[in-house]
Amino acid sequence: MECQIRPARADDAGAISRVIIAALRYSNAQDYPPDVIEEVVKHFSPEKVTELLQRRSVLVAMREDSVVATVGLEGDVVRSLFVDPRHQFQGVGRCLMAMIESQARSEGVEVLRVPSSLTAEAFYRRLGYEVVREVMQGEERTLVMQRHLGPPNP
Repeated sequence: MECQIRPARADDAGAISRVIIAALRYSNAQDYPPDVIEEVVKHFSPEKVTELLQRRSVLVAMREDSVVATVGLEGDVVRSLFVDPRHQFQGVGRCLMAMIESQARSEGVEVLRVPSSLTAEAFYRRLGYEVVREVMQGEERTLVMQRHLGPPNP
């Protein structure tokens, strides 16, 4: 199943919020307790997503005019890659990562970092990312991963 990728717009905030919250509650709930999930959910309300759209470059993947996934880039850090649970394991996340890596490379980023959930570690490893350290924020364990992209595109 194919998807289109485009820059996120302000009017996507509600749909982006829904995708992120669905992924957190469905996928990440396998690796984190409910109280940790709900604490993270607070950071992705439509209002909070609107604020994020002003601070970072955000892409969305679309299928049949609906947002099904999102990813952001803030400097040399990948932020908030989430895929709607109904569209996971179909190549959408891989496609978004290819686009964000290309964008990062064109912006001169040689080493791209991602703060990964435990849930997404295997996904990022398949893309060539390696764990460089672990960070604990309360009960939330995050893996900081990175991948060398090489020199910028000419």
